[in-house]
Amino acid sequence: MTSPASRLPQPYSHDGGSNLADILERVLDKGVVIAGDIRINLLDIELLTIKLRLIVASVDKAKEMGIDWWEDDPALSSRAHRGELARENAELRERLAELERGGAPRETE
Repeated sequence: MTSPASRLPQPYSHDGGSNLADILERVLDKGVVIAGDIRINLLDIELLTIKLRLIVASVDKAKEMGIDWWEDDPALSSRAHRGELARENAELRERLAELERGGAPRETE
C-alpha cells in the first residue's frame, strides 16, 4: 500500500536535472489537457473551424477522470468485441426464430 506522501510528485530539481522519464511520469500521472480552436474566415464568412481537444494521461488517470471510451470500442477492446458478437448473435437468433414462426423478420439497423 502506498502512502499519500509517496504519490506526491517530487519537485523539479533546480539544476535542471529532470530527465525525460521524470517529465513523462508526471504528465501521465497528472494528465495534460490541450484545447484550441482554429478558425479560418474570409470576409466574415467562416470557411473552416477545427476544434482540438487533447488529453494526455495514463489509463488509470483517465479512468479516474471518468474517461473510458476505449473499453466499449470493439477496435480497441477484445471485451467490447465479444459483447458486440454476443449482441449480433442474439439479434440473429431472434430473427431466425421469427422466420421459423412464419413472420417477417424485423429490419435492424
